[in-house]
Amino acid sequence: MIDTLRITAEEALGLVERGEVSPAELHAAYREAIAERDEELHCYLTLVDAPDGAASIPIALKDIIGTKGVRTTAGSKILDDYVPVYDATVAQRCKDAGLSLLGKTNLDEFAMGSSTENSAYGPSRNPWDTTRVPGGSGGGSAAAVSAGLAPWALGSDTGGSIKQPSALCGNVGLRPTYGTVSRYGVVAFASSLDQIGPVTKTVRDNARLYRIISGRDPCDSTTVDVPPVEIPEAEDLNGVRVGIARELNEAEGIEPGVDAAVRRAIDLAAELGAEIDACELPRSVEYGLPCYYLIAPAEASSNLARYDGVRYALRREADGGDYYDMVARTRDAGFGDEPKRRIMLGTYALSAGYYEAFYGQAQKVRTVISREFAAAFERFDVLLSPTSPTVAFKLGEKTENPLAMYLADVLTIPPNMAGLPGLSIPCGLSEGLPVGLQLIGPQFSENTLFRVGHALERALGFDTVPERLR
Repeated sequence: MIDTLRITAEEALGLVERGEVSPAELHAAYREAIAERDEELHCYLTLVDAPDGAASIPIALKDIIGTKGVRTTAGSKILDDYVPVYDATVAQRCKDAGLSLLGKTNLDEFAMGSSTENSAYGPSRNPWDTTRVPGGSGGGSAAAVSAGLAPWALGSDTGGSIKQPSALCGNVGLRPTYGTVSRYGVVAFASSLDQIGPVTKTVRDNARLYRIISGRDPCDSTTVDVPPVEIPEAEDLNGVRVGIARELNEAEGIEPGVDAAVRRAIDLAAELGAEIDACELPRSVEYGLPCYYLIAPAEASSNLARYDGVRYALRREADGGDYYDMVARTRDAGFGDEPKRRIMLGTYALSAGYYEAFYGQAQKVRTVISREFAAAFERFDVLLSPTSPTVAFKLGEKTENPLAMYLADVLTIPPNMAGLPGLSIPCGLSEGLPVGLQLIGPQFSENTLFRVGHALERALGFDTVPERLR
């Protein structure tokens, strides 16, 4: 009997390599777990049978990642019947590594949201408390790993869509350095920010999956070669310089229980030998959120213009054959409220007379944020902060207030604006719900993040299985 709730991807790989379990048997075990628990959690939008010839373990992919012959919706009705004719590079690399696809996971429409409540197919639920959100936009991937419905998964992170749901569901989530993982074949939201990354139970699993998907891709000119990915072994933090940015750790809205859990983790880092000191990021937190909500919607308004009812996906015919009426009807029927809101914001920011005042100014502020982080990393190897200011909130609690929802990513957005890698690991509980610790490093410092995350993970001893499922 395979306990999918507790087995890690590394352990599952060991079972397969030793011949104790076949890939088909492992795939079947996860499908049984999905049949048992996913009706309640709604992690998956599409399930896939085990392919012939799979040589390794299964994986779940966020439904923004194109999969040849398998429906890819991006959580939107406008792509309800879209079936790609090719694989995204990350999907192909998973195939090449022998991983079998379990299915495509639920998400906020076009990855726009922080709770997975914006999905056109209904919300996912948090395995720790089904009355609460799993975070977003990649709540389906995070909830699936947390609930033992996948050994590991891929998500995408634009403003915090891997790190934040990983924090709320008690997982390990990596948003890699921008450009280290290909975006080819991934449904675009904001092209200068989108990044694919792994969601796992452990830091070692995370490093293994990052090793599979990372590296230069000739189909994506923004990708670069990456340093060899190391599977972390160290259990101390001797010689590691850790910065505690005041603005990231004292931001408005951080719950007392979250603050307490993060401070315990910081104290533990010191016990493990890290050199701890304070620093400041005076502009990054203050301006990160408004900067993001100019740049990301602007890029979204450009990217989503391709959904016009002409080339693929949904089409609503117009009365009298008028092209513009057809496009308007198609987009009105296909897009939900959040994509419409961001398209309007972005189109306004890019319009004549406002471009320099809004989009152009935001890009200048983005440069200021990047320089501020770069200055901090002259003194430190890694910065620590909460991943999310709160634990998982109630379903429906923030749906009527977009600004309150946007603030859920206030701590993950600043490093993303600078293209930096960030790792979220669980560091304790508040109100019986997981708290995430965000580790931020300079560009291409994933190995350092894995080392620090692994050492803290071992010392913290967090049980990743939701209490209600134990």
